Amino acid sequence: MTLSILDLAPISSGSTAADALRNTIDLARRADELGYRRYWLAEHHFAPGVAGSAPAVLIGLVAAATGTIRVGSGAVQLGHQTPLSVVEQFGLIDALHPGRIDLGIGRSGRRRSEPAAAPPGAAERPGSRMVDGLLIPPPFDFSKLAAHPHLAHYATLLQQPGARTPDFADQIDDVLAFLNGTHDAHAVPGEGADVQVWILGSSGGQSAQVAGERGLPFAANYHVSPASVLEAVEAYREAFKPSDDLAEPYVIVSADAVVAEDEATARELASPYALWVRSIRTGAGAMRYATPAEAAAHVWSEADRELVKDRVDTQFVGTPEQVTERLRVLRRVTGADELLVTTITHDHDDRVRSYELLAEAWNRP
Repeated sequence: MTLSILDLAPISSGSTAADALRNTIDLARRADELGYRRYWLAEHHFAPGVAGSAPAVLIGLVAAATGTIRVGSGAVQLGHQTPLSVVEQFGLIDALHPGRIDLGIGRSGRRRSEPAAAPPGAAERPGSRMVDGLLIPPPFDFSKLAAHPHLAHYATLLQQPGARTPDFADQIDDVLAFLNGTHDAHAVPGEGADVQVWILGSSGGQSAQVAGERGLPFAANYHVSPASVLEAVEAYREAFKPSDDLAEPYVIVSADAVVAEDEATARELASPYALWVRSIRTGAGAMRYATPAEAAAHVWSEADRELVKDRVDTQFVGTPEQVTERLRVLRRVTGADELLVTTITHDHDDRVRSYELLAEAWNRP
């Protein structure tokens, strides 16, 4: 199947991290049964509503609880880990679950004091536009989030004092050298591991360039930065050079989705999403995922609505047929080889059911 899952291990209001982790294991088992291709775990820190702070640990647990589905990271934040430590962690998991592990790597862990660059040409872009049926909203200014005073402090907690993150391309080269045994030091376990390396990116910047130049598969984040998804995949394809493992560009594109038997129910289940995004973009970190009733009680300002508009407008919500149609548009317009779907609802059963309905509709002739 050309659908995969990205799980943030969300913690719902009224529940605990332990509940969230048990839900992740349960959902992964069901995804394996349904035939989803991959099950990726995200890495987030300082977020009250996310339990996925150590993806390698969680990947090992998910791999042990499933049988055939590929399991991986979406993504390891290489900005505050060394290539050696990452390769050793994933090599250890691969030693017990060979041929099933994906190592997705992102730059999002770079020094938090660095402002996030806007996509190329963002200043000249108009408002929302439709590209062959796909909504491309105006770009969100991530520099506002990067400038939040808490984030500079968080950076000191994620790295050793005085540590400096090397250039991303150099880090990727070290990861590949450790895996293929060409580094001057040996990563054990890790060297020779059958781990598939992916690069995740939100723009046409360095992540896309590095993935293309090294002949690695690339994951573009429509669900994080929908404004720049087309530039990201285009930059990757333009930079692509065949490697021993990949003869042609290979792209996976992410999307947020909530599916239910009828549209009204789906929209009710998805209604807390805007509040969740607001908590992230105000710098507070992802909150515990609210119930629809809790979300309805929030008093919204116009500024708050504008803060989350691009994410809310690009969330795919509806019946299986409606969401499947929109996902097929996303796949067609981006030329994606796979789609990576992330679904968050307050109640775990609703999240499982959403993925069940989506798989059934996607596989329907």
